[in-house]
Amino acid sequence: MLQANFYKKMPMYDLNVNFQITNEVLVIYGPSGAGKSTILHCIAGMVTPEKGLIKFGEKIFYSHKQGLQLPVRKRGIGFVFQEFALFPHLSVKENILYGMRRKGKTTVDFDEIIDILRIRPLLTSYPGSISGGEKQRVALARALVSAPDLLLMDEPMSALDWDLRKTIQRELKQMQKRWQIPMIVVTHDLQEGEYLADKMLLLEKGQQIWGRLA
Repeated sequence: MLQANFYKKMPMYDLNVNFQITNEVLVIYGPSGAGKSTILHCIAGMVTPEKGLIKFGEKIFYSHKQGLQLPVRKRGIGFVFQEFALFPHLSVKENILYGMRRKGKTTVDFDEIIDILRIRPLLTSYPGSISGGEKQRVALARALVSAPDLLLMDEPMSALDWDLRKTIQRELKQMQKRWQIPMIVVTHDLQEGEYLADKMLLLEKGQQIWGRLA
C-alpha cells in the first residue's frame, strides 16, 4: 500500500494531498498547473515536500519527522515522463533493456510488452528517428519491463492517436490486474481517466477536491 500525506509549497498555491492506494489504478485529473505532476515527482523522490509522510508498505520514502528522503534509485518506482526521457545514443531495444538492468530482475515478459505496444519494428531504430507517439510507447515499455513496485505515469498516452490510445488503455488495464502493480496516472482526459481508474482524485490549485471509486 502507498500512503501519501504531504504538503509542498508552490509559487502560486500550496499543494496538499492525502490518499492511499493498494494494487489498483489511481488517476489524478485536473487542469494544467493544478499540481498533478508535482505529486508524482514528490512520490518518486525528485522533489522534496515541506512536511508529511510518503510510505510504500514498510518502506518510508519520505518523512519530515524523521528527516528522511529516500533516494530515487532505492524506491523501486517506474516513471513514464511526458518528455519521454529516452537516451538518444541507445537504440530502442537498448533503451527498453536499460530498464531491466536497473531493476536487476524482471517478472515481465519483454516480447509480450513490445508486442502489446506495437514497437517490435522499432527495436533497431534510435529515438531521434521515431515519432513522438513511438517515443511514448518506448518509454512506457521501458518502465514496464523494469517490473516496478509502483508505476507513475505523467500523461502516458497524450501523443498517441485515438485508436492506439484506446488499445493501450485496454491492455494497460489488463496488465495491471494481472501483475497487481499499483499505478498512478496523471491525465487531462476525463474519459481516459474514468476508464482507467479504480480510484480518481480531482486536483485544483493544489487541493484535493474529491476522490472516488470508479
